[in-house]
Amino acid sequence: YRVMDELVSAFPDVLFEGCSSGGGRFDCGILYYMPQYWTSDDTDAEERTRIQYGTSIAYPLSSMSCHVSESPNQQTGRITSFKTRADIAHLGATGYELDPTVLSDEERAQINEQVEEYKRYEDLILAGDLYRLDSPFASNFFTEFVVAKDKNEAMLCVYRSKSSPNPTVKRVTLRGLDPEKTYHIDKLNITAKGSTLMRVGIAIPYAKRDFYSATYHVRAI
Repeated sequence: YRVMDELVSAFPDVLFEGCSSGGGRFDCGILYYMPQYWTSDDTDAEERTRIQYGTSIAYPLSSMSCHVSESPNQQTGRITSFKTRADIAHLGATGYELDPTVLSDEERAQINEQVEEYKRYEDLILAGDLYRLDSPFASNFFTEFVVAKDKNEAMLCVYRSKSSPNPTVKRVTLRGLDPEKTYHIDKLNITAKGSTLMRVGIAIPYAKRDFYSATYHVRAI
């Protein structure tokens, strides 16, 4: 702490990023000196659901560096879609950690779209209240819901690890909304009171493939 204090005092305009070292240096006190943290060199989207879920119990999303990396993933060899990698990485201070010279025109276009979407909701993601709805440690699902302080908008990210035949309907009951306000959910064309969304929930249409993710913007009307 003394060394860090001397560093940040000598260079107040430099943003120093802490590092987890495989989880070995997670220390909330370091956030005082280094308000951004590299959670892990493991950037596989499937692995990251557990890494980021666990980290978010003590660290705010604004402090967690979460990057989109290449596929197949270098650590696990796992193949995941560009969208899934972005959806998971955008639950924090995001970035791209790959070689742009080997990307296709379609992938470059996806990055532009993903960055523009992240910019639209950046303040919400980094300053909103996080609700962990499904734990990847206890289920096949990873679901996080970020609600703005004024409860006028929110972002829902859903993820299913493995697909299965004839799955049961998966309902997600939201949290943190204003029960008296009426909300509209894009992509699903659902309009309902906050109380209904938190009691009855919504049925998520998961695609028939592994490592599927989707995001939904929820806004008060």
